Parts: sequence; structure tokens; C-alpha cells
Amino acid sequence: MDESINEEIQEENLRPKDACGVFGVFGNDNASHLTYLGLYALQHRGQESAGIVASDGKTLKVHKGMGLVGEVFGEKTLKALTGSIAIGHVRYSTTGSSLIENAQPLLVSCSKGDIAIGHNGNLVNARELREELERKGSIFQTTVDSEIFLHLIARSSLPSREEALIDAIKKVRGAYTLVILWEDEIIGVRDPNGFRPLCLGEKDGAYILASETCALDLIGARFVRDIEPGEIVFIGKNILRSIKPFGENLKTSFCIFENIYFSRPDSWIMGHSVHSIRKQLGVELAREHAVEADVVIPVPDSGNSAALGYSQESGIPLEVGFIRNHYVGRTFLQPSQFVRDLGVTIKLNPIREVIQGKRIIVIDDSIVRGTTSRSRVRILRESGAKEVHVRISCPPHVSPCYYGIDFPSSEELIASSHNLDEIRNYLEADSLGYLSLEGMLRAMQHLKIGFCTACYTRDYPVPVSEGTNKSVMEHKRKRIIL
Repeated sequence: MDESINEEIQEENLRPKDACGVFGVFGNDNASHLTYLGLYALQHRGQESAGIVASDGKTLKVHKGMGLVGEVFGEKTLKALTGSIAIGHVRYSTTGSSLIENAQPLLVSCSKGDIAIGHNGNLVNARELREELERKGSIFQTTVDSEIFLHLIARSSLPSREEALIDAIKKVRGAYTLVILWEDEIIGVRDPNGFRPLCLGEKDGAYILASETCALDLIGARFVRDIEPGEIVFIGKNILRSIKPFGENLKTSFCIFENIYFSRPDSWIMGHSVHSIRKQLGVELAREHAVEADVVIPVPDSGNSAALGYSQESGIPLEVGFIRNHYVGRTFLQPSQFVRDLGVTIKLNPIREVIQGKRIIVIDDSIVRGTTSRSRVRILRESGAKEVHVRISCPPHVSPCYYGIDFPSSEELIASSHNLDEIRNYLEADSLGYLSLEGMLRAMQHLKIGFCTACYTRDYPVPVSEGTNKSVMEHKRKRIIL
């Protein structure tokens, strides 16, 4: 296999992935169908597995599977998930292997009843908590840090569900947005730093919890508000109740990369459009890194909004230079090496008449290892580009994320060990410009929240324990899968 293609495949596997998306419904007889649609809207947050747990107020039923939402669920499985209460989850693994047993929501029975949980985020003290629980006799069925919540709740000496839940979340550290289902209620939880998003909606008297507002839009639900950092929301029959066990006026560290890449552009965060935020990132990028050129083109789809902002601020026309094939799928899941080789090359195809003889500004959201970006520069040059200027709508990534985004180790991040000119030379670009940290924050200052910028600054808002990474618990259980 061509070495450059192999590098591209590795780069695609290293593209930042979010841990997952969560969704919940209380009070609608078609709860499982609504949850299916909600997960469909959140599919961009996880393509590895999907699951739904439904309840009729007494009995919990579950269906989970590996793959996309449309592959895991059909009409027959959805009809079997009866009840007016449901939670769902789509997963991309950042802790725990890609196995069906790690698919969520996780469901257990304990002295406090039947409980299901879906988790978005990463716990940074997962290893020590798991080892402590195992010393006390806990037996884990998965390798995901999410299961720790269930053991902590089940083992709590406090009598009520609410007290046990508070007891559990005060023992963990890191990022966690949770949807929890007991037989007769659902609960939404957001960690005190507010790393990951969660919102509340309403549809025909039913309450909805979702990672993003785009999921509310798909089912025709009305956005009510964002769940606040450190807040727990209890939703039951004729009950909508909120508590803040960590107190008020918390110092937040919302993941800034949600605004740059992960959240869908049609979602809203803290009352502001993600698309508009990304456009402003492009405006700031044009102000910081102007260059004479004939056309601005985005890398679809992640660069679209920023490219529009760059074009509007610079006055350089925006054009569609790449066509993305949305049906290729993930290259590393293809059935043969030959198809994998093709899978990389057919994801983006250039429109030559837009590119030929032009000075091109290409806009993307980030650079990881750089191999895919270099490949795109080569494609543009092969299509007749006169000049290629690369512009990135965030600062250089120099550090891994431990809070639920699967950024690789520092060694695999090109900006952690190379300066700007070295990266430009590697990309074979005429110029390279990253948006500054100040410019990025300036584009989002109207949100009036605190951000986590650790992947750019190495300043981690929650201390990270040694050994915190995707394989943190893999040594715990070796199993032969036939």
C-alpha cells in the first residue's frame, strides 16, 4: 500500500472524536421512537454503537447494538421498547474497547431498583475509583468508566436514590453529562465544570433531555433551557425539579472544541447559534491571517461556517472546491485493504474548474497529525491550483484531551513538536495560519462562560491522574471474543 495512503488512514483514525450523545424522553407513549429520532440527530457525536432503554413505569427494556442508529434499530425493535419513558445513547469510545458489552445505556438491578445510565465525557480518576471498588468486592461487566457511576450509586449507604446519586457524583472527577432512567423517572446531570452540553426541551407535555438542540428540532420539541453546570434535573410524573449540590456561581470550563467542531452547526449553545460562532471564528481568522487570493474554499463539512466568515470579512469569493461523499463510511471499518485504500481517496473530490489557475485559501477546523491536510494540499495542486494557503479556525493542538474528546497523545499531534514554518513545509502549503487563542476567545466572548482550552494551552482545569487515557482499564479484563 502507498505510504501516503497509509498515513491518511492513520490520520482519519486520529481525527478528534467525541465520546457520545445522550437523549431522554419522559411522558410520551412513543418515547422509544422519539429517542430513535433524537439519536439519529446526534449520530455525529458517535458512530460506534447505539442503545435505547425504555420503561412503562415498572419494567425496563433494552436494545443495543454496534453500528449506526439506523443499523441497530428497526420498527420491530422499537415497538418492543414499550413505555412512555426512554433514554438513548450513541457512542464513540474514549475509554473502553469497541465491544457490544461497552455499548450504552448500561442497565443494572440493585437494591435501589433497576437503573440505566448513558454517559458523555471522561472521568479522570476512573482508575483509582475502579480499583477501590474492586477491592470492596465490586465486579465490573464492562471496561468503560461510565459503569463506575452505577457501582457508586448501588454501594452508597445513603437511603434515597437522590442522596445516593449525589454521593456518587461527588466522588468522581472529570467530565460527565448523564441521562439516568429509573423505573418511573429520568434524571439529567451535568458536572460542575460543565464540560459537555445538555439541554431541556418540551413536546406535547413530555420533557426531553438532549446533548444538543438539533435533536429537539428533529422531533419538533421546544427548547426550554440549557441544563446548568453542576445541576441535577429530576423529571417524573407531574414533577420537574432541579437541585445544585455543588452550589451556585461555579467556575465553568465548557469544552471550546464543541463550538469549533463537534456540535452540529444548527445547534444552539448558551443561547447562541453554533453556525454563527463558527462564522465569527472565520472573521477573526481573516483579520489575523489575510492573504491575497482568488477564492476561499472550505474543507466540508467542518470548515463550511468558518470559510463563510472568512470570505465575508476578506471580500474574497467563497466557492465549493471539494465535494464530500457522505456514504463512504469510516475507512477503518471497510472489509478489505483495497477498499480501505479507495475509502480515503474518495471522501473528498475536487472541482477542478473552481481550482485551476487560482490562488486558493482552504479553511479547516483543525490539524491533527497533518497527513490528511497535506493530502488535500496535494489534491489542490494536482487540480491546477496556483497557490494554496491553509487557514485553521482554532489554535494549534499541542495536548491530548482527557475530558471526553479522543485527541491522540502529544507525540501524535504535529503542533506539539513542530513550529509553524515546519508544519507549513510538511503540508507543502504556500502559507499557513492558525487562529490565535485570543482570536478564538474573542469570537466567543458573547457566550459569557468559562472554557476549557487545555488542548491548546496544556492548562487542565481538573487535575488528571496518571494513566488516564483510552486504554486506562483495558488491562483489567482480557477476553477472547469469538
